Formats: sequence, structure tokens, C-alpha cells
Amino acid sequence: MNPSKYLTVSAINKYLKVQFERDEHLQCVFLKGEISNFKGHTTGHLYFSLKDETSKINAIMFQSYAKRLQFSPTDGTKVLVMGRIGIYEATGNYQIYVEEMLEDGVGNLYIAYEKLKAQLQKEGLFDSSHKKILPKYPNRIGIVTAPTGAAIKDILSTIKRRYPICETILFPSLVQGDNAANDIVRNIKKAEQYDLDVLIVGRGGGSIEDLWPFNEEVVARAIYDCPIPIISAVGHEIDFTIADFVADHRAPTPTGAAEIAVPNLIDVQKYINQLKIRLQEAIYKDIKYKSLYLDTIKNSFVLKTPMVLFENRQQQIDIINEKLNQLLLQKIDYCKLKLDTMKNHYLLKNPQQLYIEAKKQLKIIIDKLQLVNPLNILNRGYSLTYQANKIIKVVEDIDMNKDLSIKISNGIIEANIVKVEEIKDEERN
Repeated sequence: MNPSKYLTVSAINKYLKVQFERDEHLQCVFLKGEISNFKGHTTGHLYFSLKDETSKINAIMFQSYAKRLQFSPTDGTKVLVMGRIGIYEATGNYQIYVEEMLEDGVGNLYIAYEKLKAQLQKEGLFDSSHKKILPKYPNRIGIVTAPTGAAIKDILSTIKRRYPICETILFPSLVQGDNAANDIVRNIKKAEQYDLDVLIVGRGGGSIEDLWPFNEEVVARAIYDCPIPIISAVGHEIDFTIADFVADHRAPTPTGAAEIAVPNLIDVQKYINQLKIRLQEAIYKDIKYKSLYLDTIKNSFVLKTPMVLFENRQQQIDIINEKLNQLLLQKIDYCKLKLDTMKNHYLLKNPQQLYIEAKKQLKIIIDKLQLVNPLNILNRGYSLTYQANKIIKVVEDIDMNKDLSIKISNGIIEANIVKVEEIKDEERN
């Protein structure tokens, strides 16, 4: 017998755990059954078994998922669960790790609720930008609810107690059953024909089946399309319906809806009294300020001694006149001095002198021009040599095949170029 062939219990449990985790069909399993052996741990984890007529499976729901439950599970509760199947290595028992759990019977309703909620939210029916503001002091309020029951009594009694000067109009409606949704829509449309400031739509608490008409799409769209500000008052504080999300305001109870819809008349009277006091104080302060201002004007120096102001202004005018006269005299003296200077200028007294000076300047300029005139240089025996209208400055500039033009003071001499060798040959001959 070879001992190496034998596995430990831990090894086989670990192997089976890995196999369970690899099986994708076991990673998301939907089961329904009845809870038994339920135990809620102090950590918030839930331990129980899920059974049917012939079998059972252990289950655990960790605190992070258990806190999302909308009900309190107990032994005997029929439930729908979603989770993964795995093995607990310490005992070798396989179990379901539950992530979601619903009461069986309301599960389909809950799924439909979540689906419609997601759809309407995506369309923007829940956006706060569409929410209408409630009037602060409504004159007429409509109520869509059952004509009997605690809801209408609570709403009417609260409005009468808080704000009895407001008129209320009841639109009797079914709030439960198969025909309730259409009846609610019909009454909302009917309420639009009245001159209402606010419309309350709601009912008392109940099971999810009882409240279901307020989760219907037709009701949600009727609330959204209604031009009247709507307060949704469905169920109790823990109950949220689709109507609550679409309505302009959500009240936790029918009584809360009435409190939101109308102010407290006592508070309004207190506010009016405060405004009255503030207005009286403002008027008193304004009168007091105006009286002080009037007294200041009455006691002003100008009104008591108006001649002093006139005399001061007269004196200022005299001073300005004196300054203007001085400035005019100074200007006249300056102009006379300038005129005398011009009259005594030597050019005006001896204009011939100006001609003489100008003639001297002209002669100086002519002399300078004569000095720089190249033609005057020719008078001293110099000449300018050209070839093809170009002045010859050095021997290298001469083209032996062309004639020369020599400019002297009284004319131009045309000359031919003869090579020195040719001259020597003629002399020999």
C-alpha cells in the first residue's frame, strides 16, 4: 500500500471548492424555496437553510447584501434568491452565497417596479429640472384619493386645522385593484379642468400589491404631464412608489402632504404681524430722517442769511473782473513792445543793407561753385580724355581699337591710337 496515493480531507475539499468556482453555471444561480433554521448573527450576516418538499441547501447572506433587504426574513418565509454555489472548506458542505433575496409572490412585482423605474429615470421623468414649485399661499387644493378611509380624513382635517381659508375639492378615485390606475389617471385629467393651485394624489399604506396602481406607467406619465404642481402621498414613510419619484413633491404620509401643501395660518399671522411691525418701524425711521433733513435745511446758513451768499458771490465776481483786466493790460503791453521791436529793427530802417548782405552771400556761393567746376580746371591747361563717352583714368582703361576724344578748354580733339612699334618701323624706313 502506497501512502502517497491518499489525499487529506483539506486537499479534497480545496479541490472541490476550485471545481465549483470554475463552473460558470454555479456562479449565478436563481433558487426559490422556504427559509428554515434562520439565524441572524450579531455581525449582520444571515445564516439559514432553503428547502422545498424534498430537499434543502444551506445558505449564507453576508451583511453587505443583507442590509439591502426590504423585508425581515423568518422561518417559513417563501423567498426568491440569487447567488453563487460554493463549498465551505472547513466542513466540506456546499452552500449558496446569497446576494439578492425577495419574498416569493412579490418578486415579479418588484422586478417590474425596478424595470419601470429605470426606464422612466432614463427618460428624465425624475429630473429635478421638471419639478414645479408649490405656491406659498394656495387658494384651492385638489385631492385625488378614495372618498372614504383615513387618508382623506387626515388630509382634510390637517388643511382645516392649519389653513382653513383654503378651498378643497375631492376627486373620488379607486386607489386599489385592477381598475385603480386608469381611474387615478382619469381624475388627474379631470382636476386639470379646475383652477387648482396644488393637487394631492395618494392613499394610505398597504402591501406592495395594494400600492401597485401608483407604480403603473400610465399614472406616472399622467403625473408628469399634469400642469398643476402635484404632491404624491402614497403609503407610509418606508414606502416609495413610482409616483413619488415623478411627482413634484413627495410626502411620507397623507398628513405630511397636507402640511406641505398649506402653510400654518398661525405662522402666517405671525409673519404678517412681523411685516406690520417692520413696516411701521421703516415708516417711523423714514419720517424721522425726513424731519431731520427738513430741520437741517431750515437751519442752514444759506436760508438764514441769503444776502451773505450773494455778497460772497459778488466779491468773487469783482476779483475775477480785476484779474481779467490785469491779463488784458498785460497782453496789450506785450503786443505794443513786440510792435516797437519790429519797427526799430535795422532791416526796416535800412532795407538796402539787406540787399547788400544777400549779394555778398550770393558771390560767396558762386565762388565756391567756380572752384569745384571741373571745366574751370581745363582753363589751366588740363584736359579730359574720353573713349566711348567714358573718362579714361588709367592706361589700362584704353581700348586699342577705338578712337579717343580729348576735351580741352575751348574744344575737343579727336585722336587715333598708334602702337609704339609701328612708329619705330616708320622711322627706320
